[in-house]
Amino acid sequence: MLDYKNIVCALNFDEHQEAVLRLAAALARESDATLHLLHIARIPFPDMDVPLPIGSKPRWELESRARIEALIKRAAPECVKFSVEIKSGVPDLDIVQTAAQLHADLIVIATHGRTGFQHLALGSVAEQVIRHAECPVLVIRPHPPAAS
Repeated sequence: MLDYKNIVCALNFDEHQEAVLRLAAALARESDATLHLLHIARIPFPDMDVPLPIGSKPRWELESRARIEALIKRAAPECVKFSVEIKSGVPDLDIVQTAAQLHADLIVIATHGRTGFQHLALGSVAEQVIRHAECPVLVIRPHPPAAS
């Protein structure tokens, strides 16, 4: 039996998110861990700087939370212990920082498998998380690379 207590699953709303969530949820169920679903918004949205009444959350945050909750119902309805955290910032740094704050035993994240110029220009969030995380990182590549 796995001995995870806190698993952070980083979601970026791409086509791989269901595969990542299913695997993270299965690991959490197997070890009776809490699954912390995390989304970091990199780019400011138009309504982020609009003054809001005290206690309100920005529209982008509410929409992100709703997307994650719908994803849970669709991809991991049996996941009983989970939390949802939505932040804005730098994804690789904030994933590592949040995992440390939560005393995560594991981070689950997808990779796009970019190579060459795309990798050089865009970097890799997963690569930076692997380099800086204090806990193990499970990187999911949902689709095998195209044959050369």
